Amino acid sequence: MNRFFRWFLAPVFLLAFSAVAWSQGAPTGLALSNDEPIQIESDKFELDDNQSLGVFTGNVSVVQGEMSLRAARMQVHYNNENGGSNNGNGGSVAAGGGQIEKIELDGGVYLSSGDQEATGDAGTFDMNTEVLVLTGEEVVLTEGDNVVVGCRLTVQMATGQATLESCKDQKTNRVRMLLNPRSQDQ
Repeated sequence: MNRFFRWFLAPVFLLAFSAVAWSQGAPTGLALSNDEPIQIESDKFELDDNQSLGVFTGNVSVVQGEMSLRAARMQVHYNNENGGSNNGNGGSVAAGGGQIEKIELDGGVYLSSGDQEATGDAGTFDMNTEVLVLTGEEVVLTEGDNVVVGCRLTVQMATGQATLESCKDQKTNRVRMLLNPRSQDQ
């Protein structure tokens, strides 16, 4: 499963976070695997440079090639200090500056790439620590016929280590996994 987390979740979340990164480049160690155009759509976008916050709300959709992300809301917290920009224009997002510090997704999160999908109620990505967290009543990861279910997925992007925790407040109180041996042949 480590390959699954590293190959699928990292690029998909990086797609979403790089898509809203107004800076000239993502932090070291976080780069997209290709240079296809990124399309972001939402019902509304609000930018508050004073609060260093950009908010996409309503049917948020981020697409690049075959990778996509959907959520009800996506908040982008960025560093708005002078000198925080990669391009010398200060920290203003409107000027193309500002380093993203954290992304928050909520209202149902859906990620997909090819035959791989991940769903949860909410997600966060801390750009400084390179830690991704997907949470929900059920966090479901699928690849073909293989399914893994828990309630909290934590991925250390720098190392590729991932932990899926059980749902402590539910009857099962266990991480559930269904692996289809035939899926290895595909």
